[in-house]
Amino acid sequence: MSNAMNVTDANFEAEVEQHDGLTVVDFWATWCAPCRMIAPILEELASERTDVRFGKLNVDENPRTASQFGVQGIPLLIYFKDGAERGRVVGAVPRNRIEAAIEQYLK
Repeated sequence: MSNAMNVTDANFEAEVEQHDGLTVVDFWATWCAPCRMIAPILEELASERTDVRFGKLNVDENPRTASQFGVQGIPLLIYFKDGAERGRVVGAVPRNRIEAAIEQYLK
C-alpha cells in the first residue's frame, strides 16, 4: 500500500496547487528504471514525515500536467509550498539529497 497519493491531471489543482502546506510531487513513469530506484525512498519518507505530503504523477498517463511543468527528464521531484513551486531535483538521487531539498525549499 502506497503512502504517497496518486496525483493526476484531474486532481493536481485540488491536491497540490490549492493545498496549504508542503508537498513533494514525483513525476515518474513505469518504464523508468531510475524512477523505480527512488520509489522506495519516497515511500519511506511518506510514511515517516507528517509535515510533508508526497504525491506521484505518472507522466505517460498525465501529459497535461507534465507539459505544464515542462518536464524534460524523470524522475523529477518538484517541491511545493502552499501550492507554489519552490524547487526541483532531477534524477535518482539519494535519500539525503531529497531530505536536504525539503529543508532548502520548504522550510
